[in-house]
Amino acid sequence: MEILSFFEWLDTSFLATISKAYGGTFAVIQMFHLLGLAVMGGMVLLSDLRLLGIVMRDVPSEIVVENTNRWFTIALIVLIATGIFMSSAVALKLYYNEMFWGKMIGLLIGVLFVYFIKRPLLSQDHSTLKPSTIRSVAITSIIIWFSVAASGRWIGFS
Repeated sequence: MEILSFFEWLDTSFLATISKAYGGTFAVIQMFHLLGLAVMGGMVLLSDLRLLGIVMRDVPSEIVVENTNRWFTIALIVLIATGIFMSSAVALKLYYNEMFWGKMIGLLIGVLFVYFIKRPLLSQDHSTLKPSTIRSVAITSIIIWFSVAASGRWIGFS
């Protein structure tokens, strides 16, 4: 299925009908989306700032990373579900929006980074890793997720 065909279908789907016709429903879904953003951003910052030794230095980094991973995954699920709903209201507009695609590419990179690099690497005892490796992972994570957030925020202005 061609990507444009998917966006054309999404624009006329039942989700789009609900999101366009019932502003209150859209507002509630958007509230959950923003809540998911806050939780995800908080977990990324808490985890990465702990890895950098800036916050919670009295708590082992393995514990902080393990606990933030759970909430990150929950927030990601909420963001994807609510994002699809919200996108349905303006699907064709988003298809032609370069910042939307920048955000989607950034989101894909971020998810791949978390699940295929960061988590596997940090699943072992952090004392066995070079401090420079841990710092590099944390800084890379912050840069990726900041880029996703910034491009997502910029969608409304482009």
